[in-house]
Amino acid sequence: MSQPPQPASSGATQSMPVTGPADRGEDPTAAAGDPHPLPTLTGADTKAPRFWSPRRVPAAVLALLALAGTGLLLYDVVAVRAGHSAMHWRRALARQLGERPLDDTWVLVGAAVAALVGLWLLVLALTPGQRGLLPMRRTDPDVRAGLYRGAAATALRDRAMDVAGVQSARVRMTRSKAGVRAVAHFRDLDDVHRDLEATLAEGIHDLGLARTPRLSVRVARPGKKG
Repeated sequence: MSQPPQPASSGATQSMPVTGPADRGEDPTAAAGDPHPLPTLTGADTKAPRFWSPRRVPAAVLALLALAGTGLLLYDVVAVRAGHSAMHWRRALARQLGERPLDDTWVLVGAAVAALVGLWLLVLALTPGQRGLLPMRRTDPDVRAGLYRGAAATALRDRAMDVAGVQSARVRMTRSKAGVRAVAHFRDLDDVHRDLEATLAEGIHDLGLARTPRLSVRVARPGKKG
């Protein structure tokens, strides 16, 4: 006689397959109660600020010059207090400043140089710099990304070379404009120009830049050899 099936003991465990939204062919981000869906690059964030340069080189140069000048002046003052004569350059400078009038050419030149240096330092302090780094669209408030202009130009050049009829292409990328010059060795120039504009417009969008640069395309025939 066949015996009825015995119930599982309390110490045994049964393994069952665990399925999730991905196993059922569903979007994991569409699960109920998910407060953080995956970010997408839809819509340009035109308010993305530029990256600020640390200004290491100007700050280091200015600090070294100030340190050298003040150190030399302090050494000369200590030497005079100790009973030695002042350095020739300080005596000559004091004499020149006391004898030369304010409208003297060298006084005006020195004042102009000092004003230009001060203006240059103010510009460095008030401007962000990093002109070669283009801000990208932000998908998270805590994450910032940038793309170098050279890398963006290379990506657009590769896109341009994929267009039929393009023999060579050069891309000049700025913060507000993408200038493309292409050479077409076959096909009608208008057709190549139209295909280039469509392809590069899509390429610029795929770069994910916060500020979409204006596209300028020029197509020409190769020059005559010889």
